[in-house]
Amino acid sequence: MEKLIEKLIRDGYLKTPRIIEAFKEIKRKDFLLPKYKKMAGLNEPLPIDHGQTISQPLTVAFMLELLQAKSGDKILDVGSGSGWSVALISEIVGPKGRVYGLERIQELAEFAECNINKYNFISSKQARIIQGDGYKGLPEYAPFDKIIVAAAAKEVPKNLLVQLKIGGRLVLPIGETMSTQDMVVIDKGKNGQTKEKRYPGFIFVPLINDN
Repeated sequence: MEKLIEKLIRDGYLKTPRIIEAFKEIKRKDFLLPKYKKMAGLNEPLPIDHGQTISQPLTVAFMLELLQAKSGDKILDVGSGSGWSVALISEIVGPKGRVYGLERIQELAEFAECNINKYNFISSKQARIIQGDGYKGLPEYAPFDKIIVAAAAKEVPKNLLVQLKIGGRLVLPIGETMSTQDMVVIDKGKNGQTKEKRYPGFIFVPLINDN
């Protein structure tokens, strides 16, 4: 994984010192099924069962650089899967930050919590995994400084925009299921208006609406 991190730095995907340090501290192998642990250093998505994957490291790096989480931020991570991104973000936001991982599949929520427990983020109450519908978000913990989504919606979920702070940022893939999607960055302005920027060329599993 060290060689992959150095390549992501050389290729310009990892730029921010705090994010680079998180990639070095939080080991991807700790979030993989046993049979895939030897593949942790591959720059590709890997299965975590239930039809889901742990994302390609390049994609995770790209999304975290777009998100630009800061020390002390409160972050919502939708589709937390293996828990790797929750742990990475917890490392980035530091002890005063809070990270809420939202995962609709109960078995994966338990898997994520077990993986994150290899670090001290849950015991310190810095991170929490909750089973639930990503489209609904977590209104009881809103508003959030930043929201990151690791599954593709056909349009921006309105609940997530409502739960985003003024001045906050939402990063998520938008597009049709299993076709080429855009990574979209949405900034919420002072009057609640939004500004977005799109980066094409991604494929994510769909964000499921349980309604």
